[in-house]
Amino acid sequence: MHATHPEHYANLSYLLNDALELLQPPIAIAFANAVPIGISTRATQPPAGCRFWQDAASGAFATSAEDHSLCAIGCYTHNLPMSATTHTDLTDTLKVLNDLGYVTEQDLAQIPALKSQSKHILYSPLAETPLPPDVVLLFVNAGQTLILAEAAQQVEAGNPPALGRPACAVVPQVINTGRAALSLGCCGARAYLDTLTDGVALFAIPGPKLEAYAQRIEVLSKANHILAGFHQARRSAVASGQFPTIKESLAAIS
Repeated sequence: MHATHPEHYANLSYLLNDALELLQPPIAIAFANAVPIGISTRATQPPAGCRFWQDAASGAFATSAEDHSLCAIGCYTHNLPMSATTHTDLTDTLKVLNDLGYVTEQDLAQIPALKSQSKHILYSPLAETPLPPDVVLLFVNAGQTLILAEAAQQVEAGNPPALGRPACAVVPQVINTGRAALSLGCCGARAYLDTLTDGVALFAIPGPKLEAYAQRIEVLSKANHILAGFHQARRSAVASGQFPTIKESLAAIS
């Protein structure tokens, strides 16, 4: 288990919050085989593991497979040991989803699942993470996602995939590939998380690339702000009957 530097992640959390104007703090997710000293464990089980993403905004805690046992799909995507009851729930869930035409047998093979297995999953605000995060999760709108997609192009030389159901699959997607991903959520996550409203999606950043992402996000956020002013000034000028050159539009915002 690696030690972390609290101030480092607190600074990165502040940078992300400030640059993107996030409404929810960045959430750190870390997989471990032991719980760090001072970190509490869960007292209650939520109906779905994705609920931990919302609860983590209030402080750090550790979970085990039992804490996720009411969420068979989440146990599958996170490669958690399943009890006989949870395994039966998974089978029954997949049958219902198949009968609805929502998830077919062919679809199942395309749903990301963790290749590795850990005893515990830790959730916390990024600023308070007790371990270097494996994934950092952001609750974002379309405008914020624009900046994140631009950052992904520069950090990873490619566009992040946009995943659909299940929302929890974004975690193994990022860990297995080492690349960022967008999740549009799923109807289940939107039922269990109050913060996942219709205008909100999830952007997941691989922990090892967090600093590189934060640096690019800071630059791109400032650039987008300036360029938005440029385009707004140009729109107003054209609407008033002018024919400004690029230099004239730039002068209008300098």
